[in-house]
Amino acid sequence: MNTVYIGLGANLNDPTAQLHRAVDALNTLANSQLNAVSKFYASKPMGPQDQPDYVNAVARLETSLAPEALLDALQKIELEQGRQRKDERWGARTLDLDILLFANEIINTPRLVVPHYGLCQREFVVYPLLELEPELTLPDGRTLQSISKDVALNNLIPLN
Repeated sequence: MNTVYIGLGANLNDPTAQLHRAVDALNTLANSQLNAVSKFYASKPMGPQDQPDYVNAVARLETSLAPEALLDALQKIELEQGRQRKDERWGARTLDLDILLFANEIINTPRLVVPHYGLCQREFVVYPLLELEPELTLPDGRTLQSISKDVALNNLIPLN
């Protein structure tokens, strides 16, 4: 089994409820066990500012799924919750599930990049992940604790 961290985000159709449904779906993934979920956090959108604020969290699970099989399962959950993939990179969405870390692997395929390319810059990833794993060391040897010192909170607000 591999320890995997999943970033969750939503800003449409009752984002808090979307995240709760996503957590329920993660809890039923085949060959996987959901171990922990961070608090939910309100955050400002990254891209266009003419969209609602986001609700974000990070989940930790153990899985025997291969990385791309897990990606397929996550994209299926997104679609089941009304996600419509568009060309707009940082637009509004019902649900976004990102593989942040997959064990201690570095993955770079046309479909999947792990660690997630924005992991070290995004407060809505760094702080929920830090909540779950305060002693986490990334595959490149940097600690999440040291990374967090360079990531501003940007009005990140815990919701629960």
